[in-house]
Amino acid sequence: MTMEEMLHGGGLYLPTDDALMAEQQRCLERLYDFNHTRPSEGERRQALLKEMFLEIGEACYIEPPLHANWGGRFVRFGSFVYANFNLTLVDDTCITVGDYTMLGPNVVLATGGHPLLPALRERGMQYNLPIQIGRNCWLGAGVIVLPGVTVGDNAVIGAGSVVTRDIPPNVLAVGSPCRVLREIGEHDQEFYYRDRRIDSSLLEPDGPG
Repeated sequence: MTMEEMLHGGGLYLPTDDALMAEQQRCLERLYDFNHTRPSEGERRQALLKEMFLEIGEACYIEPPLHANWGGRFVRFGSFVYANFNLTLVDDTCITVGDYTMLGPNVVLATGGHPLLPALRERGMQYNLPIQIGRNCWLGAGVIVLPGVTVGDNAVIGAGSVVTRDIPPNVLAVGSPCRVLREIGEHDQEFYYRDRRIDSSLLEPDGPG
C-alpha cells in the first residue's frame, strides 16, 4: 500500500509505518522552525508556510504556535485566511479552508479517527477523512471539527462547538454536537452584536476595510 493510499484512501492503516514516520518527521522539523520565529520575522514565516503547506494563498496569517501532525503538508488555505493561537491541524489527510475564513484560538480540525472496536485500537489502527471549510467562515474559539465534515460558505460556528456533521452555508450553528441555530439574514445586516447597530457606511464599497 502506498503512502497516498494509506493516508488518503479512507481505509484503516498503521500510522507507525517506517516510511510514513520518516516523512512526517521531516515535515515536523519545518513546523518547529515556524513556531520558533520571532514576531518581527513576518517574511520568514510566510516563506516557511509556502514550504510547509500544500497550498497557501495571499496574505494568510497564522499566529504561532501552530500544531499539525504533518506540518501542513496536506493543507490548502485560500487567501486572507486568519488563524489565531493554537490552531491544531490533524492533517493526516486533506484539509481545505476557503478565502477570508477566520479561525479563533484553540480551533481543532481533525481528519484522523480510530475504530470503535477495541482490538483494532489496541493495534494502533487509524483512518482519515478530509475536512472542508468554506469561504468567509468564522469558527469561534475552541471549535472542534471532526473527520469528514464540510462547513459551507459564510457559516459561523459558535465558540466551543463540536462539529460532527456537515453544516450548510449562510447559517449560525452552535453546540455539542453542533446544530444550526438560524440562518444569517436581514437581522444581521442591521446589527453586528445583539442590539449594536452596524454603521451603514461600513457596507459601502469604499468604506473602511
